[in-house]
Amino acid sequence: MDKPEVATELYVLLSAVLFTLGSMGVLLRRNAILIFMSIELMLNSANLALVAFARQWNQMDAHLMVFFVMTVAAAEVAVGLALIVTIYRTRQSTDVDDLHALQG
Repeated sequence: MDKPEVATELYVLLSAVLFTLGSMGVLLRRNAILIFMSIELMLNSANLALVAFARQWNQMDAHLMVFFVMTVAAAEVAVGLALIVTIYRTRQSTDVDDLHALQG
């Protein structure tokens, strides 16, 4: 039995919702870890839209691009979390408003 096809518009709608939630998290939250997670959500929503359009147009090149974006995002997570942990150890807070004191 054949599986039913999911319309590309539904993938793009889900991607738009996830991107909106991520951008709201970046704009409204003050915790550095939550802002960091919101940025990752925005990257993943862009990847979802890219894969959805690649599937619609039968272009598999976009899957390779998504793989590279995920690789860069993994490196970003490693560096970003190391910075957040270091800041927490020195300041005892991950609040973004407290980091303005580091400007010198």
